[in-house]
Amino acid sequence: MKKVFVHGSFNVVHPGHLRLLRFAKECGDHLIVAVQSDRIAGNAAHVPQALRLEGVESIGWVDEAFIFDEPLTDLISRLKPDVVVKGKEHEFSVNPELSVLETYGGDLLFSSGETIFSSLDLIKKEFQLTDTHSIKLPEEYITRHQLDRIKLIGLVHQFSKVKVCVVGDLIIDEYITCEPLGMSQEDPTIVVMPIDSTRFIGGAGIVAAHAAGLGATVHFVSVTGKDVTRDYAVECLEAAGVNANLFVDLSRPTTLKQRFRSKGKSLLRVSHLHRGAISNALQKKLIKAIKQALDNADLLVFSDFNYGCLPQPLVVQLIEMAKERGVMVVADSQSSSQVGDISRFKGVHLITPTEREARISTRNREDGLVVLAEQLRQQTDVQNVLLKLGEEGLLVHADSTSGNNWLTDKVGALNSSARDVAGAGDSLLIASALTLASGGTIWEAAFLGSLAAAIQVGRVGNTPLRTEELVRELT
Repeated sequence: MKKVFVHGSFNVVHPGHLRLLRFAKECGDHLIVAVQSDRIAGNAAHVPQALRLEGVESIGWVDEAFIFDEPLTDLISRLKPDVVVKGKEHEFSVNPELSVLETYGGDLLFSSGETIFSSLDLIKKEFQLTDTHSIKLPEEYITRHQLDRIKLIGLVHQFSKVKVCVVGDLIIDEYITCEPLGMSQEDPTIVVMPIDSTRFIGGAGIVAAHAAGLGATVHFVSVTGKDVTRDYAVECLEAAGVNANLFVDLSRPTTLKQRFRSKGKSLLRVSHLHRGAISNALQKKLIKAIKQALDNADLLVFSDFNYGCLPQPLVVQLIEMAKERGVMVVADSQSSSQVGDISRFKGVHLITPTEREARISTRNREDGLVVLAEQLRQQTDVQNVLLKLGEEGLLVHADSTSGNNWLTDKVGALNSSARDVAGAGDSLLIASALTLASGGTIWEAAFLGSLAAAIQVGRVGNTPLRTEELVRELT
């Protein structure tokens, strides 16, 4: 373990200290910070030593901090750090640490850190904070369908009784925060410098994690490569409480989607993936695992990103298996940067396409939304269609009775200040599905699904939903 040592008085922790300590942390594995005692600091100590130490200990990069009240050279001789870091302003001064370091081969480095480092705490907060202040419940919709908030809260708590099997394409989303450096002089290219990265479970994986976070018992089946991205996925799913069965396909990487961001905006997306269908041998393994899960399941969720995990013969067989066991089936098939077909999930209880995905499946470019939704329903023989309209909200096309009387309504977008829309569809899918599986109506399912999406778009990156988040907004 490479030890790095920094010392100082640290009266008030300011951005300069953060830059220095960030740089020091990157120089080794274990950062030790020694804070001068009131006696040693003398007139330089404007704040009592206990408070100065507390300020240093609150910095996440610091692994160990303490007050020292002995000669600095004696302390370094005793600790024997591999590296001592001092501010750039000390480079041409007398540095007593150097003589001690030379006795055992330690290094003395001078740097005040780069200005971007002081903003990294703010960058991290971008991924940690959820902003729900701009969520507004659709009171007219609630009144129109006589939705009762007490019943809705009861339905949310019923999610814990649902056993879910999720199958589909696993994705890892990586957000790479960059510092813009300017325009290249050789060609008209924007030049950036990566300074931090954050990873999230995505694709069908986040659907499973959402379900577990909302209290359901979840079995997740998917395909990955044999790489470090898979290892990260296994760790995340285990932490989320998901029972994951991830089959290895040596012909493909674990799907990784990178988003390069600066100043809260995405500059570029890079996808590492393989879109070919999985082999017949691998399909048989998936069928065996999913069959066992369906024997004790209430809900089967297809989360299809069209990267080869769900070939059509596999989909048909799984739907038949679910129907034989009386298991509810819902599906989503995304066509953002790829082309899919939501109509291939025939006879299921619920589908949640975007308008674009519905028009691709029906080859209908002209008709209005209600006609489009009905055409898609007839083509797929599904019971309910939730047509996602982005900033315009959600169109609900539903069977109001056991007959052929179909009704249509709309839920407006509930969060007017979305921070990241990437996970809206996944949260809508699983919250709506869990509501139906818990005995709720399609109108309740559309509302709770919209509310889940509103919470999810209030933060950057895919973080599993929690029961208390839905309940808090309802109350």
